[in-house]
Amino acid sequence: MQLSRRLLFGSAVWEVTRPRTPLTSGHLMIRLSNPATALDHRSAADWLRCHNAARRALADVLGADTCTLLFAHRWHALGAAIGEPAAESSTPTFHLFGRWDGEPVTPAGQLSLPAQRRKPAPDRELDKYDAGLRAALLTAAAAAVDEAPDATVDGTPDRTGPEADAKTVAEGDQEEAAREQDAPLPAIRAWTPPFPAGSDHTVLAPERPIGSVEEVTPRELLALAAALEALSLRQAVTGLSCLVPDTAVTGGRLELHALGRSAGEAVNPFEMLLQSPEISHALL
Repeated sequence: MQLSRRLLFGSAVWEVTRPRTPLTSGHLMIRLSNPATALDHRSAADWLRCHNAARRALADVLGADTCTLLFAHRWHALGAAIGEPAAESSTPTFHLFGRWDGEPVTPAGQLSLPAQRRKPAPDRELDKYDAGLRAALLTAAAAAVDEAPDATVDGTPDRTGPEADAKTVAEGDQEEAAREQDAPLPAIRAWTPPFPAGSDHTVLAPERPIGSVEEVTPRELLALAAALEALSLRQAVTGLSCLVPDTAVTGGRLELHALGRSAGEAVNPFEMLLQSPEISHALL
């Protein structure tokens, strides 16, 4: 069993690594470099850059044509942790599972087992891909900075690249930063799915039609985070387990499934979600 993470790419705020226990060759983790870092426009933009670079790298190196994102909010996987990657630390982490035809082990095949019975991907298998993933991550992240437009889709100026960050600091553009902070966040829709996995299953999505996580703007990411925080404060909920299926699975719709969790829950809702016909294809 792996005892340390393999760093594949480090950005300004986030890093892309292998988890301590990679469940498949396509299992990567996006992890906050400094746990004290606040989620603001800069860190949200950096998360999106790391996520999009990771997706492109998985596609280039492993031929992964879909990716599923799993993470927890104010929640740590307990006991058998069916349906969830085992918690590694209190640092915010996001698990990305790339999927491709012919993969020898599927994420659901691993996650449906108790955590202590899961077998990590062999080192020799990771060695086969990790050098290529490192190179592809660097290329994809650099391309994202070069291709960044002057403004995001929702009209917020994009100042997230290294050169732009330096320019912003040099100019001391505090007035624009204050306007951005005070402006209302984009609207987020919330609804209960037709076949919920438990009584506290909510689906979130930006109001604007979005066909992929790669199209999300930093402000929409902040709005989703605020909506998740509100869900986690419900009386019967201790925290949330979250899943974002690839839009190829959901018919081109970006959907964030948030499952209310509590230490005394009678049924693990994530185990129910794994068996849902709407979601199972994302991880099977």
